[in-house]
Amino acid sequence: MVADDKDTPATSHPGTRRTSVDTAPLAPLPNHRYVNTAWWQELWRRHAHITTPLRQRGLECDIEFGLSAYIVHVSLPDGSYLIIGPPQEPSSDRPPGDPEGWIVTRQHPDDHALFEVIYDSTPSTGPGAPERPEARNGGNATHVVEAIDQRLTQLGLLPVPRSSTEGPLVSSASQPRAPESPDRSRSTDRTSAYVYGDALLALTDQLNGTESHADAAALLHQILDPNHGLLERLGEFFEAAGEKAKEAEQDDGFDLSYDLADAAAEIRNLGEVLHVAEDRMRALNPPPPAPRPSAAPPRTSRLPLPVLPPAQLRQQR
Repeated sequence: MVADDKDTPATSHPGTRRTSVDTAPLAPLPNHRYVNTAWWQELWRRHAHITTPLRQRGLECDIEFGLSAYIVHVSLPDGSYLIIGPPQEPSSDRPPGDPEGWIVTRQHPDDHALFEVIYDSTPSTGPGAPERPEARNGGNATHVVEAIDQRLTQLGLLPVPRSSTEGPLVSSASQPRAPESPDRSRSTDRTSAYVYGDALLALTDQLNGTESHADAAALLHQILDPNHGLLERLGEFFEAAGEKAKEAEQDDGFDLSYDLADAAAEIRNLGEVLHVAEDRMRALNPPPPAPRPSAAPPRTSRLPLPVLPPAQLRQQR
């Protein structure tokens, strides 16, 4: 993985690539021995939809193991920290980074009286327990970040204001930064009028610069992930546009809403058709080379030595 952080060398670290329209630097990456391991980098990739926007806001993040599942640990300027993760009890079989719901708590290592639940979208489990309003959001990470934004802004603990961090992000799974084509270069001293198109163009540049099918598969994941991928977000966008068209309460507005709803359905259908494309791309990696045969000729068993007659028999002859 590569993090295009200004103060971080381009080594095999996980992180998030930002487009030129983003001006706030990302918070530093974790600094421990596990950062360069494949298993930790995979966990980081699975939680990028949480860590990337928080690092963009100047918050340092790390991935740790809680009681029964992996969590995101976020350090805050006052010495307290956030724990973001799925419910730890009972444990769940859902993959890391894709829980049924998120719980965000704020705690302090030296002040055990400080325990604040900032967000909880997990379904209520107790008999007769009222359903929490956040539960309808399920595992959607956008609402998690918004709740953290709001609370940390109230507490004055947000290092980088949200207004300075809004803009498209392109999560990088494990690929080096690709050089930009000369005819696609984007100026860093201006704000593009097509920031979302530029973000996708940057992803295409990364795909063109990948050196393995595994890296290409990781980029396909950004598009095809059924929960957080680009196609799912496009479907949501066209659905929202259709609802906006209905607000006009005109015949053409309703017709337009139907067209936009059809577009959303087609986009989601495309995601279903290509749902195995990521795995198929990753499987294209060439197999490891077979061990080379030894140049030495095969060893043959030596013939047994002839048995000489006893000395006495030779003398009698």
